[in-house]
Amino acid sequence: MPPPPRVPLDRICIVMMSAVGDAVHVLPVLEAIKRASPHSHVTWVLQPGPATLVRGHHAVDEIILFDRSRGMRAFTDVRRELATRTFDLVIALQVYFKAGIVTSFARAPVKLGFDRARARDANWLFTTDRIPASAGRHVQDQYFEFLTWLGIGHEPVTWNLGPWDGERAWQQEFFSPIERPAAAIVVATSKPQKDWMPERWAEVVDALRHDFGLEPVLVGGRSPRELHAEQVIMDRAAHKPVSALGSGLRKLVSILDGSALVLAPDTGPLHMSVALGRPVISLLGYTNPKRTGPYRRFHDLMIDAYGDPGEDYPISMENRPGRMERITVQDVLDRVERWRTTYASDAGTSGPNE
Repeated sequence: MPPPPRVPLDRICIVMMSAVGDAVHVLPVLEAIKRASPHSHVTWVLQPGPATLVRGHHAVDEIILFDRSRGMRAFTDVRRELATRTFDLVIALQVYFKAGIVTSFARAPVKLGFDRARARDANWLFTTDRIPASAGRHVQDQYFEFLTWLGIGHEPVTWNLGPWDGERAWQQEFFSPIERPAAAIVVATSKPQKDWMPERWAEVVDALRHDFGLEPVLVGGRSPRELHAEQVIMDRAAHKPVSALGSGLRKLVSILDGSALVLAPDTGPLHMSVALGRPVISLLGYTNPKRTGPYRRFHDLMIDAYGDPGEDYPISMENRPGRMERITVQDVLDRVERWRTTYASDAGTSGPNE
């Protein structure tokens, strides 16, 4: 279905209140919109966590917070904010019912969402227009379908995630005492089914240090599971890694950007690393790598425990519990060796990459 003629792009509202990885995938959409229509004013309804990552981005003019910790008051807060604004276009990138409610609050003649097959929780009821149905694709490519509907090209794919000018001094300060190239390790995710075992991370930490000449740096938040993983690694590793847990998302950008290598399960920092162009070893078993794996890059470093040997599985939202345990320490170290032979010469010797 072609878009209505000349959809104005003066004022746009983005409804995507999900996690950090999804927020990273939104950025190339906003970059493309700003290239096509530099005067566009973009308002993004977003949760407080990922908001800290994108606040200050040149393509994000305004953020309205959806703080789900406030329960029903989160909806009244957003409704109050949206009641004072009108938009030409709402782009509804999130398909859950709560996102549909927020979409209903926004005043706009065109509310663009997913087709019925992909709009779960009757989310299609809250939109006026829908992108055409299509076969399963990577999440990033699904978001680009909205641009296609609007007649906007998505190439080149850019994120401009940083580090921004004001963040370089902190980055230099963080890396100044680290004498080896850094290997950032994302110790846990938002779901335990996506995590790799911390005792295996401890073995990897020692191998990174002694066999590859890298300085392991633990990154992530300070949730109970992340702190537990940190403790297990510290207790079991002969070499105690640098811990940067709880640095915050903007400082995490600087750490990932300055690292020679990143190792991560399926979580936000994996996609941040791709956006920053940093080589990332991705450990995937619970979620479908064809849908949520590293976008376009570093597939040679990916460990796919989701599929069985020789399986040509389709792109889907099906999760497969219990698969992360299939990933061995040797699997990870094999990818580190591949990084050393393929990417290490581009990573510099130590400190942040300019």
